[in-house]
Amino acid sequence: MPDDFVGDCVIALDVGGTAMKGALLDRELKPLRTVRRATPRRSGPDAVIAETAAVLRDLHRSAVTRELTVHGAGVVVPGVVDEENRTAVYSANLGWRDLPLAALIEDASGLPVSLGHDVRAGGAAECRLGAARGARDVWFVPVGTGISAAVFCDGRPVRAHGYAGELGHVVVEPDGEPCSCGARGCLETVASAAAIAATYSARSGRHVDGAAKVAALLARDDPDARAVWDRAVDALATAFATVTALLAPEVVVLGGGLAEAGALLLDPLRASLARRLTFQRRPELVPAALDDMAGCLGAGLAAWRTADGAMPLGSPSPERPEAAS
Repeated sequence: MPDDFVGDCVIALDVGGTAMKGALLDRELKPLRTVRRATPRRSGPDAVIAETAAVLRDLHRSAVTRELTVHGAGVVVPGVVDEENRTAVYSANLGWRDLPLAALIEDASGLPVSLGHDVRAGGAAECRLGAARGARDVWFVPVGTGISAAVFCDGRPVRAHGYAGELGHVVVEPDGEPCSCGARGCLETVASAAAIAATYSARSGRHVDGAAKVAALLARDDPDARAVWDRAVDALATAFATVTALLAPEVVVLGGGLAEAGALLLDPLRASLARRLTFQRRPELVPAALDDMAGCLGAGLAAWRTADGAMPLGSPSPERPEAAS
């Protein structure tokens, strides 16, 4: 058995609305084994909890086979998560409300569990290992079907019992489209990947199934794509200007599917944000570095923090881990 499979580890699991990503992680957060499973959300909340526990047990058996000592498990989920009370306050996608989720997973898996929020966990991983390494005032903003944010001030995450970071529900167009939250003109209705695709389809009469298609059309100088894209960029810049005035981030890390557009998004967004700022500290806008493993790595970081004690985000960081299977 290889020497690098002998030692200590934690189990990390990112439970998404569509898929689960799990891993055994060593002390440097290097993945020793990774797994991916479908999230059975259509079968109901109990089925999701059962599958979560099953994945944890599978990873635990794998650790035992590799003669690894497991020091706990970190599980991160979407929605509103109260880490202090170990509760899933609300998740529209997974059907949870005021659920003592950590205790339920512990009972089903037999493992001690650190419960966290998927975006905050991803942000912690980007701060520790990725695009925001070394920064202390950071926003991590995944832009996908929806828009959320993880907020770090002076090296500490801002949680507010799970309610902090709902950037997607900052109103950018007061008389705009209705949002699923009940308000109108939220950032998500203009600048999410889903909104960009839907707006382009409605404006052009040509259906597209994702923002990546709109980005491709933009690169070919499609006028409808340009109009939709510029509107989304302006909306993001408006929201980021508010964030900058209030919290003065050093770095804004953009993740999610929309960030895969690269310079098509980042260059005009930087320019649009700069036009809105006067005396404020201008944040560096950078793409995420950890791809879709950020939440899983953040779950592992939380598990190690529970096992070993709090580790400030500004402390020396290990090298970025390579993917493992």
